[in-house]
Amino acid sequence: MSFKFIKRLFRHMFSWSGVVRQYFPKDSMRAIENAIAASEKTHLGEICFVVESNLDIFDIFRKKSAKRRAIEVFSQFHVWDTAQNNGILIYLLLADHDFEILADRGIHAHVGSDGWEQISHEMERHFKKGDFELGVLHGIAEITEHLDVHFPSNSVNVNELSNAPIVI
Repeated sequence: MSFKFIKRLFRHMFSWSGVVRQYFPKDSMRAIENAIAASEKTHLGEICFVVESNLDIFDIFRKKSAKRRAIEVFSQFHVWDTAQNNGILIYLLLADHDFEILADRGIHAHVGSDGWEQISHEMERHFKKGDFELGVLHGIAEITEHLDVHFPSNSVNVNELSNAPIVI
């Protein structure tokens, strides 16, 4: 086993669910939920924010990455199951200090990998400063701009996914 693997193993073993509250206290979670709700009034897209403190030890031994876990979460919470294929997941894995933005094919066709990468870089800039709430809010604002252009709201705007942040 490499030092890098052992270091990652210990980070996950000693990250507990309470660490999420350190990064995202109740007021932060409420601000994120409100930002998603406000965003979704202006377009037909669906934004889902999921934060996870750590992975199961078996997943560490399987060398599961944040991206692979985000894909599982994308499926688990049916982010892919929106009427217009325009669901977006912001997934944050705290133990690895890593995050992913995954978008369903409907919106990804318009934004592309470069667009998501640009949003990710800006979010990462905030995260490195320790301002996780602002990083997520910035990501939601940038995602909203794309959704406003490509999936503008109409008279029937059904909320297909919960706006509340999910902690797993």
